Amino acid sequence: MGPGQIDLNAAARLVDMLERDLARARQGDASAEHIERLRADVEQLRATLAAAPAPEEVHAGLHALRDTLHALGDELQVDAFKVSDYVARVGRLLGLS
Repeated sequence: MGPGQIDLNAAARLVDMLERDLARARQGDASAEHIERLRADVEQLRATLAAAPAPEEVHAGLHALRDTLHALGDELQVDAFKVSDYVARVGRLLGLS
């Protein structure tokens, strides 16, 4: 992997992990809308990864996912999500850490 390149296999594994955790997430009244937003971001990233994506599309999808996780970190169920772990993984994929 060269500088600025994203490991697509690692990104796909991250999407799989997020989907598994989302399936287990409890949807309380306060977080149902936010969980759906995260699900939509994950689904969009999965579709991008499945379509022989341009690097810019993957980069944009990972940034959107990271932004959503940051914004929703306090509201997501702690037992279902390890938000800081996901943010760190996405950051590493993006070369931010």
